[in-house]
Amino acid sequence: MSLSRQSRAYLTIGLIQWLVDWAVVVALSHAGMTIEIANVIGRIAGALLGFRMNGRFTFGDGDTAPGGPQFTRYMVMWVSTTIVSTWSLGAIDQYVGLHWAWLAKPGVEFVLGVIGFLLSRHWVYRP
Repeated sequence: MSLSRQSRAYLTIGLIQWLVDWAVVVALSHAGMTIEIANVIGRIAGALLGFRMNGRFTFGDGDTAPGGPQFTRYMVMWVSTTIVSTWSLGAIDQYVGLHWAWLAKPGVEFVLGVIGFLLSRHWVYRP
């Protein structure tokens, strides 16, 4: 599978994940939940979509789904990036406010998405 095809699929699925994640974070934090808890819940919502879709369509052959070893590696990556994302948004909220954290989330997630693509391609979805 070519790098350009994988990149396009990962970006498309990632945009869907990001929209779900961002919408959940904004809605929950606007309702009064702390940005840290809202971010974890938002990332869970996005991750539920991403693992299976990327495993099947981006890094798989379309006929097989990722299994246990891939899920374990995905969870290690997801927990690590969630810690970085949550810490970053919490710091931004604390120092400059919630609205800035909402605005910064896409940039934070973009950087983590690039890292996630490389880890997914070369480690997570390997058989």
